[in-house]
Amino acid sequence: MGKKRGMMSESLKTTLAKDLGFYDTVQQEGWGSISANDAGNMVKRAVEIAKQNLK
Repeated sequence: MGKKRGMMSESLKTTLAKDLGFYDTVQQEGWGSISANDAGNMVKRAVEIAKQNLK
């Protein structure tokens, strides 16, 4: 199997983490340290942005 690729760009993830208030955690401990709740909120926000861009 091939290497897993993320669906979101690093830039988008960073922007969302800053907007949602947990970017400090990401900077200090990496993406693996965010909670499942924070990851879910990132996905929800990304979907909202995508829907807005389709209109």
